[in-house]
Amino acid sequence: MTVLEIEYKTLLNQDEFNRLESRLAHVKPITQTNYYFDTSDFVLKAHRMSLRIRTFSDKAELTLKIPQEVGNVEHNQTLLLPEAKEAIKTAILPNGEIKTLLVQKGIPLEELLVLGHLTTIRRESQTSIGLLALDYNQYAGLKDYELELEVLDAEKGKIDFDNFLEQHNIDFKYAKSKVARFTSTLKKNDQ
Repeated sequence: MTVLEIEYKTLLNQDEFNRLESRLAHVKPITQTNYYFDTSDFVLKAHRMSLRIRTFSDKAELTLKIPQEVGNVEHNQTLLLPEAKEAIKTAILPNGEIKTLLVQKGIPLEELLVLGHLTTIRRESQTSIGLLALDYNQYAGLKDYELELEVLDAEKGKIDFDNFLEQHNIDFKYAKSKVARFTSTLKKNDQ
């Protein structure tokens, strides 16, 4: 499945997170873990792409994100949990659209490795302005809090997101993507 993902996000401080979490207390939290793939010399990153397997308690998904002028084209491939665990263990991708796309783009599949993982506890709610996700993320001994709004219309979505932040007394704090935040910890660890 291929979709265009348009989202706005901000990092939150703990107080902002707690206030939003209490408003979403009726939403059951879901734990998901992203396992990020690239080569040792970051060929995917150089092509501005990101590749992950996201696992849940009962299923998994392989995702390739390719940035566009607005948003990302997201290619998703459903995996069985044992299939995902094997791919994470071996860094060998299962056959399908994503593997084919990577080959077409000249990515050396034999050089892929799992860089590590990031675990998110997410509360997700469909609202009148879009799909709202409140995330508590843990990775590389760090934690952060994040609010995402996934929208269909970029201009209207930006206005709605800014209004939501203002209504909830939240200061916008630039949030790199989860993979970028995770990858930045690798560079620190390598120094």
